[in-house]
Amino acid sequence: MDDDALLAEQMAYYRAGAAEYDRPYAEYEGLRRLLAVVDELPIAGDVLELACGTGQWTPGLAARAQSVTAVDASAEVLALARARTAFPTVEFVQADLFDWRPPRRYDTVFFAFWLSHVPPRRLPDFWNTVATALAPGGKAVFIDDGPDLAAYEEVLTDRPTPSALRRLDDGSQYRIVKVFHDARTLTDDLAALGWSVRIRPMAGNFIGIAEPPATAERQAE
Repeated sequence: MDDDALLAEQMAYYRAGAAEYDRPYAEYEGLRRLLAVVDELPIAGDVLELACGTGQWTPGLAARAQSVTAVDASAEVLALARARTAFPTVEFVQADLFDWRPPRRYDTVFFAFWLSHVPPRRLPDFWNTVATALAPGGKAVFIDDGPDLAAYEEVLTDRPTPSALRRLDDGSQYRIVKVFHDARTLTDDLAALGWSVRIRPMAGNFIGIAEPPATAERQAE
């Protein structure tokens, strides 16, 4: 299965499972603690939220931001996000993040549990998109699963792209991209792309704050 087919199946999974999306946030205390961490992060100004899902993070971002543009490919999860978010400063956009390009610059680009769904071969292009979306002095803030959480997934081995099998309540099965980034390796990979990054672990997850290469900032001016 090539990346395009795997990504199409991943999108189908999130569309079909929109009603089940929020369940982990109700079941796992660690996720609830992560939601509270938003208040400690450098969220400011105009914020671009990538892969906003059902909007678990969006209200917390909106409380800190001047505006939020929240993007996701699934109309089904966006409907839930709109119902959850009462802030008039939030705009929701339906778009495939692998094709969409930000129409403007933002002070903060935020994404939670999205980086692990980006195929490794597409990471340089993804980070370039993030860099070009940031205004001078802006930061990328991201949260995701560390390697220890692979134990809670049905990881598929011997695949060209790291992936896992997910099941929905109706018994349907979907393959998704799932990369469990090691903090040290991710830091080194981003440094090689010119980013300045700080990553700290938190109960099996990690929180990253990154500043883009100086060339990207010059292009933004």
